[in-house]
Amino acid sequence: MHVRLHLPHPHLPSSKSISNQVHGVMKIFHHEKESEAHQIFRQQVGHQPKPALGLPQTINPDEETVPGIEHPGSTGVIYCSDRAIANGFNYANSHEWANLGQGAPEVGPIPDAPPRPQNIPVPVDSLEYAPTTGVKALREAVANLYNDNYRKGKASQYTYENVCIVPGGRAGLSRVAAVIGDVYCSYQVPDYTAYDQVLSAFKRLVPVPTACKDILTQGLAVVIASNPRNPTGQVIAGKELKELVSLSRENTTIVLDEFYSWYIYPDSEKDIGKSISSAEYVEDVNSDSVVIIDGLTKNWRLPGWRVCWVVGPKNLITALSQSGSFLDGGANHPHFKAKRDHVLKRLHALHLDVDVPPQATFYIWLNLEKLPPPLNNGLTFFEELLKEKTIVIPGTLFNSPCHHYVRLSFGPPIEDLDKGIDAIGRVVAAARQGGTKKMGHNYKKSLESSSGINV
Repeated sequence: MHVRLHLPHPHLPSSKSISNQVHGVMKIFHHEKESEAHQIFRQQVGHQPKPALGLPQTINPDEETVPGIEHPGSTGVIYCSDRAIANGFNYANSHEWANLGQGAPEVGPIPDAPPRPQNIPVPVDSLEYAPTTGVKALREAVANLYNDNYRKGKASQYTYENVCIVPGGRAGLSRVAAVIGDVYCSYQVPDYTAYDQVLSAFKRLVPVPTACKDILTQGLAVVIASNPRNPTGQVIAGKELKELVSLSRENTTIVLDEFYSWYIYPDSEKDIGKSISSAEYVEDVNSDSVVIIDGLTKNWRLPGWRVCWVVGPKNLITALSQSGSFLDGGANHPHFKAKRDHVLKRLHALHLDVDVPPQATFYIWLNLEKLPPPLNNGLTFFEELLKEKTIVIPGTLFNSPCHHYVRLSFGPPIEDLDKGIDAIGRVVAAARQGGTKKMGHNYKKSLESSSGINV
């Protein structure tokens, strides 16, 4: 399949603009060269900078696995978990830590929410292999969910044939990537780290990082994005979402990760409890090339079940069924809004105001630029918090140049959030009182190097 990429003629930047960009790049390069946190990051297998397009790929002996196999590196959350383990974290003592990095909601009972499922009967016939698209009854239930919430009164309705059940969001994304042809495929920056990794695993397509505002002008064949957005907590809604969906009628396939679609924090109380989905703006469920990925993981607070789905045109579901044969064989809104407001208030008290407060998800995209160096860099900020038994995710791990950002999750219980904000307060206070000379170095490389324990 030959695809022509339609790009607008770029405006030539001024010499001052070029000078500022070069200065910014050199500043980042100098900091990375001098930063112990960056050196630790680059020493991890798979984290060496990739060569520029067109340059030969060299082989790093330290990153070799077996002949013909490339090391993919780790996602941001996995890297941060590994670093936390090197600093003494384990799941037996996790109650002593504040994990504001894990991208999962609290799974226990919360006020005014439906009771948590305790057991499920498992009939003998359910132990057999299921169809690669999933059990028909579950597919029908998912179709009804979208019809009831977003398609009342519309002539075109989803049926079970528009639904494919998959064992997790990554599995759904992998199935979709497996059936994308030789095209340019856009993902947003910053966005969920799995997009670049999953898309790059399929050599026929070319992943193109794109700013959301540029989608309409780039003539891309496929666009993948999370909406609501991880890690920034922003959301495309209303007229803007309708305009994005309309691209599906102009030879562009829109793939939307809607895992946070029920974590919406509107200003008006009458809108609390409403969700958002591109399904509302689809005109014909079988001709509009809109693909939705969602599941029980976030919105129903059941991440361990690994029950997710892909919703789209019938012919897509048929293709996903074939790809699946070789690939992988409800939130309480006031509760999470209150947690968001609580964390924002506590950050404000520390003079850490959030540039754009999250409208959705359970993430806060925190700008560190106003902190004294080296604490104003995400990786250093992350390493300093590990000393305080607190985990966050540096912004640079979201395939983005956002070195001075970190992602905080307010998915955990409130007591863990307070524990983490207390730790942030101690680190920030020490830095502002002139304690930065003690920061940026003396990090534990591994658990065994400091305690003699092999992991």
